[in-house]
Amino acid sequence: ISVFRHLFGDEDRARRANAAFEKAYGELVGDGLIAPVPGAREAVEELAADGRTVVLTTGFARVTQDAILDALGWRDLVPLTLCPADAGGRGRPYPDMVLEAFLRTKAAEDVRRVAVVGDTSYDVLSGVRAGAGLVAGVRTGAHGDDAFREAGATHVLDSVAGLPALLRGAAD
Repeated sequence: ISVFRHLFGDEDRARRANAAFEKAYGELVGDGLIAPVPGAREAVEELAADGRTVVLTTGFARVTQDAILDALGWRDLVPLTLCPADAGGRGRPYPDMVLEAFLRTKAAEDVRRVAVVGDTSYDVLSGVRAGAGLVAGVRTGAHGDDAFREAGATHVLDSVAGLPALLRGAAD
């Protein structure tokens, strides 16, 4: 929605454009035009096997998020998925979804024990703003090392598949 707000400068037009985008994107996802990052599912499963709680977040609306999860066969992969509406309506780069995940899961006693991983500088910035102790950018998305470091990333990974090993190393 923030892109449409910037483009149109009018909230009503931005919301209509965003709704049309979400509908079209959801239809494309349903047509099989989405594939997981290699090793992503295995990384999530490995993290869960290590006793870690994994929450998936997206800037998309719930309907689009659900379409993506269904297309990937990931609907039951994690105990919690969040979109901006689940966290008061603000998406990235605000810290709201990270903090909502922290509060809902009660998986950590301190937000500094939270790890945030994403493929945009906005993902990184949301983790930094939330106070997460580990904030990693992954090179499989829209942004690269410079944008991640500028946003405050503590680590940069080639893929989310490297996260379990990174977290094991951080715990040692």
